[in-house]
Amino acid sequence: MKFIDEVTLFATSGHGGAGCVAFRHEKFIEFGGPSGGDGGKGGDVIFDATSSHSTLLELRHRPHQKAENGHNGMGKNRHGAGGDDLRIKVPVGTVVKDAETGDILADLTYDGQSIVLLRGGRGGQGNARFASATNKAPKFAQPGGEHEECKLRLELKLMADVGLLGLPNAGKSSLISKVSAARPKIADYPFTTMVPSLGVVPYKGYRSFVMADIPGIIEGAHDGAGLGHRFLKHLERSGILLHLLDISWMPERDPLAEYESINHELALFSSELSLKEQIVVITKIDLPQTKAELPAIQAWFKNKGLSVFPISSATGEGVDLLMDEIARRLWSKPEEVW
Repeated sequence: MKFIDEVTLFATSGHGGAGCVAFRHEKFIEFGGPSGGDGGKGGDVIFDATSSHSTLLELRHRPHQKAENGHNGMGKNRHGAGGDDLRIKVPVGTVVKDAETGDILADLTYDGQSIVLLRGGRGGQGNARFASATNKAPKFAQPGGEHEECKLRLELKLMADVGLLGLPNAGKSSLISKVSAARPKIADYPFTTMVPSLGVVPYKGYRSFVMADIPGIIEGAHDGAGLGHRFLKHLERSGILLHLLDISWMPERDPLAEYESINHELALFSSELSLKEQIVVITKIDLPQTKAELPAIQAWFKNKGLSVFPISSATGEGVDLLMDEIARRLWSKPEEVW
């Protein structure tokens, strides 16, 4: 299924049904009086969050969404039926914004959450409602209430406990495929990962957490370079970030400069994202050049007060220790981990 995380919708609630002007005309009833029924209420536009959806693809092909109008009232005091509500199912993590102002109208963060975004117009009252001692035969009724409409911008932000961060080919897809059932494409060229993917990681058979892999970040990503600028938002809901570094290219490339460059991109994109807790992971330690450069890299991070977790997704070396550290940070109380 194609991954779509942004769509624009034109949503309209239902117009209220008009009240009816009618009078009883029955044999042997000389003064039947008014008998116009009320109009029905227009349908609401409701957004439902569901874990069964993982993309906004369905909505891209149906950009115009409209709830049913209320039905008009009828004679013999018959009320019009209310219009059916329009229920729009979206993935958990969807943010609904006003497309014109950018204001956030709804943030759907858990399965089963429902929000009425646009209210249907009220039903108009029929002339039977207006009969009184001084006006026994009213010849007027209320029109139905106006509908509401809005141009909406939907943005999906993946809900994950752990987000993977790093340059293209840093080993993010290899790691998520090692520890979960996710099977992203893995190859030796940049931007192999084109869309985000989620994987559920089991931990020691007792608990599990969700890990998110996004396309690699490069310098200038916050301003549109590469693919990362579209997908950085998916890291905003992550509890912690794994910052993956590939040092096998040394000395051709400086991984420490790349580490600081990526953190700079995070700060330019979102100050909140730049403050998220990070775990530094050195990948591909099964390679001889990585092992040779590892002590110097560890010393550099130690001077900054940061621990480094070297791993190999190919052999599994160091992966269990990394999972223990993730569990410790996600579930602070030891009894919750073990």
